[in-house]
Amino acid sequence: MKLKKNAFLLSFSITVLFLALVRFTVIYVTSEDDDIEVKDTLMPTKSMFYDEDGNRVKHKIYSVPSYKRAFPDLNDIQLVAARKHGVAPVENREEAESRKNDLVFIGSNPYYHVEDLKSSIPFLVPRAAILLQEIGSNFFDSLAVKQIPTHKIIVTSVMRTKHDVKKLRRHNSNATENSCHLYGTTFDISYNRYITLTGCRKVRNDTLKWVLSEVLNDLRNENKCYIKHEVKQGCYHITVR
Repeated sequence: MKLKKNAFLLSFSITVLFLALVRFTVIYVTSEDDDIEVKDTLMPTKSMFYDEDGNRVKHKIYSVPSYKRAFPDLNDIQLVAARKHGVAPVENREEAESRKNDLVFIGSNPYYHVEDLKSSIPFLVPRAAILLQEIGSNFFDSLAVKQIPTHKIIVTSVMRTKHDVKKLRRHNSNATENSCHLYGTTFDISYNRYITLTGCRKVRNDTLKWVLSEVLNDLRNENKCYIKHEVKQGCYHITVR
């Protein structure tokens, strides 16, 4: 049975309108989803410095419950890592100069200060140099987050030659003949002295030590290093892992 012309046009128009409505609905829903995805993508990440209202966030200083328990790694434990990641001990400074292919020079930079070394030389294996840089950088970040004026940590001892160790043991009973410092994997950081940057307000050393202990505790828990809290020397004795 043939459809009349008017009936065919009416049926065709209804079909076209229905398909157009379906297409519009799909496009509209898809556009809404796209908008959501775009909005989610463009949403700014949560800031550590400010809350959603733009107010400065205050971060507490927690330190560690006990320096002795948080940083208990004795020389025999650190020595295993030193032998694994370090260079063979050198007899004197002249021999150390010939090992520069295995060692990198470390000097004062924006993240830490190396004081005048009397019983060690400013060289570390690359692995340890990277760790030292990370400690200094993380300390800077922690001070900024906690709204504490910027200070630099002080490196007090780095790699030692056999001659250095022998001389040091004459007046330092804490120095061991088989020192981790011989391998270029170990360095000491003072916890009771810091460098106050120009224009910054000086902060109590105890406060800075608390912040530094948080930084070191995090890195130790990440299995990046071994740490001993040295009471008599006033430093953290650190060996890279």
